[in-house]
Amino acid sequence: MAQTKNPRRVGQTEARAKLVNVRISPQKLNLVAASIRGLPVQKALNELEFSRKRIATDVRKVLYSAISNAENNHNLDIDNLVVAEAFVGKNLVMKRFASRARGRSSRILKPFSEITIVVREAGEAA
Repeated sequence: MAQTKNPRRVGQTEARAKLVNVRISPQKLNLVAASIRGLPVQKALNELEFSRKRIATDVRKVLYSAISNAENNHNLDIDNLVVAEAFVGKNLVMKRFASRARGRSSRILKPFSEITIVVREAGEAA
């Protein structure tokens, strides 16, 4: 009673990596993701290395993971890889409160997000 093999979620010349529960708002994370979309992986790594955004280090780790997945799991040439997709999604939101004057309170929302990076061989990029 073996389980059937799951189909691939990406194409034959693609690899992906995903980071969930990142403690940053999706709007801020999307600024960093937009800066690497469509770039060759070496330029994207350089962009993230010298970015002033705090979250760029985590995005860089995810990009390294996608490159490693492409090389080890899918036998793709890492010199020809391009960041095909880099998209951000919402995750949970922690709800806190802060005390205010006259016995009132105000709401504090602490959002989490997730990022998915898909790399593709440059000859196959659309």
